[in-house]
Amino acid sequence: MKNLILFMLMCMAVAHFSRSDARQTFSTNQTAFMKLNAGIITDKLKETKEFYQRVLQFGMIFENDFYILMHSPDHKSQLAFLLPNHPSQQKLFQPAFEGKGVFITVEIPDVDAEYKRIQALGISIEIQIRDEPWGDRHFAIVDPNGIGVDFVTYTIQPEK
Repeated sequence: MKNLILFMLMCMAVAHFSRSDARQTFSTNQTAFMKLNAGIITDKLKETKEFYQRVLQFGMIFENDFYILMHSPDHKSQLAFLLPNHPSQQKLFQPAFEGKGVFITVEIPDVDAEYKRIQALGISIEIQIRDEPWGDRHFAIVDPNGIGVDFVTYTIQPEK
């Protein structure tokens, strides 16, 4: 009888932990497959493409007459740009971005070197290089759409 009770307790424990592991695996797998691809609706596709290729050294993934999809140099991040009011798009994706309220942060290992490189390109620096009390060393520029592009190196590493 004692062995039967022990066996039943073990089965219940295994069943409980199996369900917990399954939930954890499902949750982890869902997150592992998530990929963020931000998009900006703009009538400045040509200027935007040139800016992101020349200044941020982005590569092209896909391009047609109304849409471009670009990737960061390490292929880990993507940005899409879409012409406004394109007939192939639903109403939600019709209005153009109005140039305010969006920023992009580009985390890099050596912000000072990037600052010099951007200056050498003749790009206007909107926020000069500086240290912030919360641990950022950064500077910022503005893309052709009015989007702030903040280049940052974290001097204080966030806790994991």
